[in-house]
Amino acid sequence: MGYSVAVVGATGNVGREILGILAEREFPADEVVALASRRSQGVEVSYGERTLKIKALEHYDFSGIDICLMSAGSAVAKEWAPKIAAAGAVVIDNSSCWRYDSDIPLIVPEVNADAIEGFRKRGIIANPNCSTAQLVVALKPLHDRARIKRVVVATYQSVSGAGKEAMDELFSQTKAVFQIDEVVPKKFTKRIAFNVIPHIDVFMDDGFTKEEWKMVVETKKILDPKIKLVATCVRVPVFIGHSEAVNIEFENPITPDEARDILRNAPGCIVIDKHEPGGYVTPYESAGEDATYISRIREDATVENGLSLWVVADNLRKGAALNAIQIAECLIKRKLITAKRKAA
Repeated sequence: MGYSVAVVGATGNVGREILGILAEREFPADEVVALASRRSQGVEVSYGERTLKIKALEHYDFSGIDICLMSAGSAVAKEWAPKIAAAGAVVIDNSSCWRYDSDIPLIVPEVNADAIEGFRKRGIIANPNCSTAQLVVALKPLHDRARIKRVVVATYQSVSGAGKEAMDELFSQTKAVFQIDEVVPKKFTKRIAFNVIPHIDVFMDDGFTKEEWKMVVETKKILDPKIKLVATCVRVPVFIGHSEAVNIEFENPITPDEARDILRNAPGCIVIDKHEPGGYVTPYESAGEDATYISRIREDATVENGLSLWVVADNLRKGAALNAIQIAECLIKRKLITAKRKAA
């Protein structure tokens, strides 16, 4: 007997990706329900070879749902996740709403799967920020080997991380440039076509943006609170795929060759690192892929026990939809949930 799964926010970029990945991975679901706000009721979305009609979140009865995959933003998650959990479903939320709550586990299955049992407290599991997810997948095996002291990361984040409107803006602005039309920023603070913007999310009092703060706090919660991290997060004119230039300082010696061997055998990682033109992965190549790709592994001679890496992943998949589904698979594999219909 399979599980009953609800996807909240099914019309968005991540929601559609969730439906696609559920079908791709043949997730053991007897029922998949696509939910969104009332204004989207009746809209059709794809689930493998099937088509689902959107149902209104506001009127849905969750008593028969086992797993709820949410990707509808923090405001919706704050209101609805506790209600859905109270109805007996395990909520896996993609928003930032619950990530920093000490009672809510923040999970990347390749990194801290053992923490998943903490879901019993509130019935909610948080998915990390897209830029954090791929980073910790690459850091975890190296941390286990040589203990990370400090990380300096600069991100190159695709516009899909800001939603469909952001993708539309990159397309329309690029078209306007070639047609010598006026380029008008709407979603972004400055033009994104043929430009980069060192600003993601709101500015905080210390001059960092909230996106940068998220990477610090989430890495500490998921991986190790002792790790020091500083980030500069940049939006780039790429549709899908986040890239990161990562500098790591370790407590213990580790060579680039050792790091390559460790990462080649690490879950979720693929190393493509040839010291030749094209011997690395770009965000374009990561789109539609599940792995976190690591390239340009080299010694950072400016610090003792230092390495530099290039880390790339599809932000809609590993950064959001895929990670959420892997969390659900982890719950099932560890026998932490039982399908309600089967139990009845």
